[in-house]
Amino acid sequence: MEIKNAKYEISNAKVEQCPATDVPEYAFIGRSNVGKSSLINMLTKRKGLAKTSQKPGKTLLINHFNINNGEFYIVDLPGYGYAARGKDQRESFRKIIETYILGRRQMTLLFVLIDIRHEPQKIDLEFLNWLGENQVPFAIVFTKADKLGPNAGVAKVEAYKKELLKNWEELPPIFITSSEKSTGRDEILDFIEKINRQVLLDCKEKDDNIPLNNEP
Repeated sequence: MEIKNAKYEISNAKVEQCPATDVPEYAFIGRSNVGKSSLINMLTKRKGLAKTSQKPGKTLLINHFNINNGEFYIVDLPGYGYAARGKDQRESFRKIIETYILGRRQMTLLFVLIDIRHEPQKIDLEFLNWLGENQVPFAIVFTKADKLGPNAGVAKVEAYKKELLKNWEELPPIFITSSEKSTGRDEILDFIEKINRQVLLDCKEKDDNIPLNNEP
């Protein structure tokens, strides 16, 4: 897949104000400063599409980006686990995130971003387990692979897999990325394209099974 057109469409804090469409949405989430905006810009090849910042916790709303003139949406969700936020603000963000993930019908897959340099973090593992408990479809994206050597990066990912398999019988799809070097771009976009094709096929089969008005 190639992204030919990507544009910012809307930001909001309420799921009911998200775009009223029937196209798939692929949401990106992770701890603050994990590189969500940089990854979105890398995937779309649109520098500055998603606003990046050196200050963690800058994504405060649900941000929708229209891809290929309405073929699908990329959604940038607020980061979780930013300790500098007050308790009330953290609770507000939790509600925004949970309401979108559990309540947004168009949310087709959630990409959970994890900084490849770190050991498995409790907050990430708890979030992944919460997704599993709620049967939310997701994939894991390890970011900032350019910050480690190839062998060190592979070792980190294998350690993470080992940790996940303590509670999981099957691992979700896993991608290794670098926004600086565009590593993992083709793999993620091909994965999205594969899902889009399946969504279209499922919709067609559903429509074919709907009886016409003159049928019994």
